[in-house]
Amino acid sequence: MASSRSSMLQVLLLVVAAALAAAPGVLSDPPPLQDFCVADLKAGTAVDGFPCKPASTVVDDDFFSAAMVSGPNTDNPFGVNSTRATVSAFPGLNTLGLSITRTDLAPGGINPPHSHPRGSELVLVLKGEVMVGFTTATNQLFSKVVKQNELYVVPRGLQHYQLNVGKGDAVFMAMFDAQSPGLVVPTLGLFATKPAMPMEVLTKTFLLGEDEVDVIKSKFVGF
Repeated sequence: MASSRSSMLQVLLLVVAAALAAAPGVLSDPPPLQDFCVADLKAGTAVDGFPCKPASTVVDDDFFSAAMVSGPNTDNPFGVNSTRATVSAFPGLNTLGLSITRTDLAPGGINPPHSHPRGSELVLVLKGEVMVGFTTATNQLFSKVVKQNELYVVPRGLQHYQLNVGKGDAVFMAMFDAQSPGLVVPTLGLFATKPAMPMEVLTKTFLLGEDEVDVIKSKFVGF
């Protein structure tokens, strides 16, 4: 009996050790196995990243992007627009486990509540004053007005927003520990799906009538 318990304990310790050894790999993108793997965006279906271009075809510009130089147009109902340098637009990021987004906010503009299922976010405000907030699984809200050259971090997968609370335009960079952090916007995921979310789901979830739901859905046509 003692021998059996000892064997079970050894197996348990091995399982725990294996889990701890694997932890760094599951908390962020897996580490690369070579110096670089520039994405071959013309290749077939991508699984956990794109296939590598042949090293002989890699050029300097594969590791360069000017996407953040100019601000995008913020003339829309939310007063926000983002320019993303993820692996699909910046092939040199492939397998490196990072990406960056520039977001411009008009006065009063908001980057509506959303989440990134595959990445934590580090916000660096370059201009203006931006209220950054996120909610936890227990519905607790953390928020802070972040000013120029200040930082705020949003944990992976949590709903968060950015609101321009300054007097002029605001600009911030969002850095991610994932080459493709993903983007989930709950309002669009409920009111702008294709095919449409069943009306009964929406009326019962929000305690509204069908006419009220239709009014809300009409505001998201085209998004």
